[in-house]
Amino acid sequence: MDSEPQPRHPLKRTLDLTVLSLEDLHGDWRHAAHRLYVVVQAESIASYETATATVDGGNPSWNETVVVDVPVHARSITLVVKCKNASSVKDVGIARIAVSDFLGVAVAEQDLQDLSYGLRDWQGKRTGVIKFSVRVREPEKVRSSSGDAVDGVLVK
Repeated sequence: MDSEPQPRHPLKRTLDLTVLSLEDLHGDWRHAAHRLYVVVQAESIASYETATATVDGGNPSWNETVVVDVPVHARSITLVVKCKNASSVKDVGIARIAVSDFLGVAVAEQDLQDLSYGLRDWQGKRTGVIKFSVRVREPEKVRSSSGDAVDGVLVK
């Protein structure tokens, strides 16, 4: 009896996410623009953090790429802009992005996509617009326990 091939299930997707800039920053945070940084999370305990922003022309900018592992079950990634003071860290705003926005069928997964999302504070007030780009990496070839090459997927 021939056995049918078992379905493959991706373990994760890997993103190259480049945090570009923050525009229309709410007035309450303009004085602290040079102390802002971004934390990226993809529905897992792992988080990825940028350095603090540079301020050129009035808008905070990073132009920093973080490599983000997105679990297969993740439906969204979250970008949180934070402000680091000597004694505390405060949230400036949060943007939650549906994974389907950059894994959709309209764009090839390996293409660079430029995106902008509104930031909101925990009360729902708009605090700015974060600009970033994202590229989905091709799955890496990994070896199964039998030594067979597999395209970054779990063979069951």
